Amino acid sequence: VQLQASGGGLVQDGGSLSLSCAASARTFSSYDVGWFRQAPGKEREFVAAISWGGAHTYYADSVKGRFTSSRDNAKNTAFLQMNSLKPEDTAVYYCAAKGGASGSYYRIGSYDYWGQGTQVTVSS
Repeated sequence: VQLQASGGGLVQDGGSLSLSCAASARTFSSYDVGWFRQAPGKEREFVAAISWGGAHTYYADSVKGRFTSSRDNAKNTAFLQMNSLKPEDTAVYYCAAKGGASGSYYRIGSYDYWGQGTQVTVSS
């Protein structure tokens, strides 16, 4: 599965961005999708995830109520809507995929496939 994240950019504090993760596989609907981010000098961390069918979503405490994960399996694409962005949200954002029901949604090691990352910068 090849993943390509897009939609990053520069936004002011309190602004919004929508990230997309386009997948190459026609079996995309069988994969859970996770979103992670990595800020300069920090470890990569979990942000959000959505189950293969879209029925279940998971969020880091730091983004709950501000970020929304969704997907359109007909278009082999997952989305991360980010509202009320803060400077501390600045990072490279990655999407990742894992087989449905295999491993924790929250663990980096659970994911088999990764996109290249897209930069999100929130200015104060």
